[in-house]
Amino acid sequence: MTKKPIQKSLFDLAGAGPKRQPLAERMRPKKIDEFVGQDHIVGDGRIIRKFIDNRELISIIFWGPPGVGKTTLAFIIAKAMKANFVSFSAVLSGIKEIRAVIADAKEQRKLYNRETILFVDEIHRFNKAQQDAFLHHVEDGSIILIGATTENPSFEVNSALLSRCKVLVLNALSNDDIKTVINRAILDKEKGLGNEKIDLEKEITGVIADYCHGDVRTALNTLETAATLTPIDANGKKIINVEIVKEALQKCALIYDKGGDEHYNIISAFIKSLRGSDPDAALYWMARMLEAGEDPMFIVRRMVIFASEDVGNGDPAAIQLAISTKDALHFVGMPEGWIPLAQCATYLACTPKSNASYKAYKKALSDVREYGPLPVPLHIRNAPTQLMKNMEYGKDYKYPHDYGGYTDQSYLPEKLQNREYYKPGDNGFDKEMKKRIQENKSKRKEISKESRKLQN
Repeated sequence: MTKKPIQKSLFDLAGAGPKRQPLAERMRPKKIDEFVGQDHIVGDGRIIRKFIDNRELISIIFWGPPGVGKTTLAFIIAKAMKANFVSFSAVLSGIKEIRAVIADAKEQRKLYNRETILFVDEIHRFNKAQQDAFLHHVEDGSIILIGATTENPSFEVNSALLSRCKVLVLNALSNDDIKTVINRAILDKEKGLGNEKIDLEKEITGVIADYCHGDVRTALNTLETAATLTPIDANGKKIINVEIVKEALQKCALIYDKGGDEHYNIISAFIKSLRGSDPDAALYWMARMLEAGEDPMFIVRRMVIFASEDVGNGDPAAIQLAISTKDALHFVGMPEGWIPLAQCATYLACTPKSNASYKAYKKALSDVREYGPLPVPLHIRNAPTQLMKNMEYGKDYKYPHDYGGYTDQSYLPEKLQNREYYKPGDNGFDKEMKKRIQENKSKRKEISKESRKLQN
């Protein structure tokens, strides 16, 4: 039997030309004891440590932001278990490649009694059919799947595959973790920058850690770029200062995917800050969105919705300002568009709130769905033809203007008589709305009482 060529794994590539690899790749830990951060899953007695110590593994999905060790952990686990490790990206691979990997995995088990760990980076980018292609093979043990995603797997991974995997959350690294990695890279003569005689000015590790937002890959790339930009001084050393680090960074790249989970997290934080009447928090989250490249029209659309849903008749001027902000943004564009956006956000945060009209509609909608198309009462039906008049459409309708603006007639279907959906509160203009409703009810009651007297 001719042996098929085995797909190269990360183990095969790990030692190829380390000096030509980026610093972040060279410094990638090979053993669990070298791994920095994520103590909640890799610490003593924790789940990953137990998997490695017991040489047993189930399919896993690592969920966390970029640069926190998802790929590295998969590599370490496979190496510790001496498994065949196959890695490919969901962006570049399809069902054909998946089938080839499954066939190879079965042969590995048959010929060498060797497990195959299939690592799928960006697993959320696989469509449903591609994800379904894993199901049977994960279930029967042909492969052990380790997926990595920056997106919430509850939304991005189909439920059948999700039920067969353990989801482990990885967090952004702390500043202390980042500093540890940077110091290792500076001292390591084999894989790091130890032979370049680098000195860091005071607090430089802290500056890099602050800028990289828990992403160790960004931290090491920044360090490597800064080392390249730094000239050798008269003593044969490279002294990296703050100016060089800022040059290496150019501009802090904020973690924000306009179509992903963080997009929804931040807009949620923005809306909740407005609702909680906190203008400072609202401005912060708005700045986060705009700085990361969010479409400003998306933000203003959400403020228009908020002006009706959460402010409502607490301040009827809010919706006018929100619409004016939309027009102003169209007119001035960016970058100056942030000015009317900030004005609107602070106004919405500070003004009285009322969701009474929002809640009233939801109650009315609930009755529509529960009772279906209840008939319109005859007296408020339109009667443009004689036939409809003969059918008593519009009969006994009282034109309110002929009665001083108020009548005792009902406008709801018979089954929903006396329903009350809209109940304003006591904030802002809502108090005036509440007063008006009470006055209207009182006048209708008086008219109804007078009508009953006349009938008797």
